[in-house]
Amino acid sequence: MSLTKSLLFGLLAVVALAGVSAERARYDNYRLYKVNAENADQLAVLKQLESSSDSILFLDGVHIVGADVKMVVAPHKVPDLLEILGKAEIKYLLQSTDLQKTLDETDEKVAIKGRAGESYNWQQYYELDDTYAWLQTLAQENPGVVTLIEGGKTYQGRSILGVKITRSRKEKPGIFLEAGIHAREWIAPAAATYIINQLITSEVEAVKQLAENYTWYVLPHANPDGYVYTHTTDRLWRKTRTPYNGCFGADPNRNWAFHWNEVGASSNACSDTYAGPAAFSEIETLSLSQYIASLKGKIQLYISLHAYSQYLLYPYGHTGDLPDNVADFKKVYDVSIAAVNKRYGTTYTGGNIYDAIYPAAGASVDWAYGTQDVRMSFCYELRPSSNSLLTGFKLPAAQIVPASEELLDSIVAMASEVKSLGYFN
Repeated sequence: MSLTKSLLFGLLAVVALAGVSAERARYDNYRLYKVNAENADQLAVLKQLESSSDSILFLDGVHIVGADVKMVVAPHKVPDLLEILGKAEIKYLLQSTDLQKTLDETDEKVAIKGRAGESYNWQQYYELDDTYAWLQTLAQENPGVVTLIEGGKTYQGRSILGVKITRSRKEKPGIFLEAGIHAREWIAPAAATYIINQLITSEVEAVKQLAENYTWYVLPHANPDGYVYTHTTDRLWRKTRTPYNGCFGADPNRNWAFHWNEVGASSNACSDTYAGPAAFSEIETLSLSQYIASLKGKIQLYISLHAYSQYLLYPYGHTGDLPDNVADFKKVYDVSIAAVNKRYGTTYTGGNIYDAIYPAAGASVDWAYGTQDVRMSFCYELRPSSNSLLTGFKLPAAQIVPASEELLDSIVAMASEVKSLGYFN
């Protein structure tokens, strides 16, 4: 739906008021460990740790044997943790003795609030209301091409704003792109806004064709409450902000109603992968799903942006069984990761979610593919690689443009291959 100018500024006022928060979380002298469970018994120990203490923050899901898992540990908890790991004979590597210092070493360059309208750019990250103001400006300056859309609502009363971009009055195949569903993955919404800008302004023929041949629906922030919280209070926050029994939030990418909570998610409300008390328990996922469902038949390609690890993924997350059109998925995957490599030599890997990274039921890409007849549905895990320390969630601002450029190269190739395979017909 379109939003009027007055309604938007009313919403921005709500955002500004809701942004007032408690003291910012710090991680002084917190340790960062990388551990690896080599058998089922060790994996069970890590799962128990994940659900037993709020002094240990798992940055990766504890799902499969043999996968590296990074955990942040409060100073007072270190002796207990090392005793538990030692008894279970779980191998570990200390990667940082002071996580806050590690975080502070990454220059993210957040824009001064309220000045986005002057020169919105991709040399810095922006707070939510600045990006929303920029989206409003785009709609005002490009009538008939850019329309402000509301993809849903949040627990704290914010709107999930985005834009519809179309350069034709005729019905065109649709591409839906959502980003930022995990709050701490700042590069995802930054890349989404870069793509919006390129679709409107680029003189590169391949990008102009993307804008002219398809109708785009782009939502840079699928989890606005969480994103605001990463700016005001806790940079490493991942979930929504719904209160649950003394803890807050559910993982919005484990909350979609497609094989919900079958595998790769937690039933513990304090876990970063908490699936919620029920499918679509979060107003963010429920309202966004309703918006997407209102477009059923109009969307042929669904793209979700995440970070990090440099993966390109496709269904399914709940099972190792492959989609019936997996041969086409592989063709699109091959050309897309080849294209992402051309500009800067960046290497992506991937495949079906379950096997390429880990089991993860209840994700948006699976729901779009499994319930909305969107036969091409992909998830990008953007820069940096999985070998990075913590800059995965704190990607330097200097990398926003190159990460976004190579992503757009990949999407150009992806759309071309999807078209050649007949999915846009």
